[in-house]
Amino acid sequence: MQIGILSESKDARVAFTPETTKKFIKDGYEVLIETGAGDSAYCTDEAYEAAGAKLGSRADIIGQVDILVTIHPPSMEELGKLKKGAWALAMFNPLGEPDRAEEIKKLDILAFSMDRIPRTTIAQSMDVLSSMASIAGYKAILAASNLLPRYMPMLMTAAGTIPPAKVLVLGAGVAGLQAIATARRLGASVEAFDVRSAVKEEVMSLGAKFVEVEGATEDKAAGGYAVEQTEEYKQRQAALIQERAVKADIIITTANIPGRKAPLLIQEDTVKDMKTGAVIVDMAAATGGNCACTENDKTVVKHGVIIMGDSNLPATMPDHASQLYGNNVYNLLKFALKEGLEKVDYSHEIIQGTCIHEVGVPA
Repeated sequence: MQIGILSESKDARVAFTPETTKKFIKDGYEVLIETGAGDSAYCTDEAYEAAGAKLGSRADIIGQVDILVTIHPPSMEELGKLKKGAWALAMFNPLGEPDRAEEIKKLDILAFSMDRIPRTTIAQSMDVLSSMASIAGYKAILAASNLLPRYMPMLMTAAGTIPPAKVLVLGAGVAGLQAIATARRLGASVEAFDVRSAVKEEVMSLGAKFVEVEGATEDKAAGGYAVEQTEEYKQRQAALIQERAVKADIIITTANIPGRKAPLLIQEDTVKDMKTGAVIVDMAAATGGNCACTENDKTVVKHGVIIMGDSNLPATMPDHASQLYGNNVYNLLKFALKEGLEKVDYSHEIIQGTCIHEVGVPA
């Protein structure tokens, strides 16, 4: 069975590293890599060949493989050139781009969206969103510390004592928890807010203070994500965030609701009241942003506050991001194809939840 890997447009990551390639080849697969696909992730063509992969052109790979793996979806034209019954794995974002998902359903292929892996115990090793979110939280703090015109840790010097930077993390999922841990390692004083009370112990275990607004709506069926809140709750939430934000040197926002516009957590009036030189890193920029002043893929200064809008921070650490993505794909395919392509259990929640096609098989 042939697996094809393509280069990513406008992204430094690659779906497989040479190490991932070795694992697939050991399991009996033939791996085809587009020439130069791993250059930006520091994975050379020579390293892929040494791992046992074959190099080829984009067109040749698309036309012959049984499974095509990318991070960002190929074009509809390219998907249409896959052979009948082929599998395509990518982060298709069917909730955010439903029209494309409907078009994909018309193709004679099976498309699996890596961003729809169910957040269950058995699927943890396949969970791309968690893998990438951990990197994003780590990089958000590093980016913020570079932009901040102040120290992060407390320093006692002959010239005077520097107090620790105050960091506020909005959203304590995987990204938020990694941001908390990284900020604490850098010596900052950290507090975190989340509508999910279940994360309180995790936040506190990392040495941060948990900021809580009582009365949040929670839904266990939401797969670990936050859900839409009542207007009354949003008002109390806004007041508390305003109170904490004006004291913060750094704010990291991570709040996303799948298929919905990002919740607005920081109003422009709050930005106006923040410290001059404070930093906001908004990881929900691609879906509207958690801050009213965010501009996607830009770093701007508004009312004296530095605001970085970046929803693709994992691409800034392409080596490990590519490694983790490839491992997630490997674990999914090992599970799905454990009895071969002809005996896939399309009724299993992992396959059913990830497959864009409703019936589980091509038309």
